Amino acid sequence: MASRRTSILEAAARVIARRGVRGLRVEELAAEAGVSTALIYYHFKDRTGILRQTLEFINDRAGSYTTERDPAAPPLTPREELEHTLLLELQGGDQVRENSTAWGELRASAVFEDALREDLARATLVWVQEVAELLGRVEPMAPATALAGAAERLTALLEGVSMRWLSGSLRLNHARALMTEAIEVELERLAR
Repeated sequence: MASRRTSILEAAARVIARRGVRGLRVEELAAEAGVSTALIYYHFKDRTGILRQTLEFINDRAGSYTTERDPAAPPLTPREELEHTLLLELQGGDQVRENSTAWGELRASAVFEDALREDLARATLVWVQEVAELLGRVEPMAPATALAGAAERLTALLEGVSMRWLSGSLRLNHARALMTEAIEVELERLAR
């Protein structure tokens, strides 16, 4: 069973995904989590604390489903691992949809909320570095700056494609095809 703190963070991700950051009210969060507002303030101090911890929670949760694999499955090649990791951000499960939507809401609100900007930049940098490392396994002779640039482009594209898919502007299979093509383009560029 999840701890109360985890239950509150799960509820915060749901509320942010549904209503956006501006729609997050501590009273509504408490009702969604089935706890008192006092308990929320005990764990998170204030609204900014809730947002920061929810961002971290969403980031950690995404890390868990993008690295999830059947232990009995044969090991992936570096290229397969790269594609697997990126394409798992584009799958129809409720948790992925909620995570991606909440991430987009937090990113959009960082335009106006300085407190989130630094945390979001840090989380994005970690993600870009992880993708650059995966790219480096596929193309080990590529310069670090080229790997970082390719990772920036792929993660930025994935965020945009994800938002279009979530909003109904792209079908899931088309979104995945776009990402697969982008990975191919970036790997060809790195191989030169």
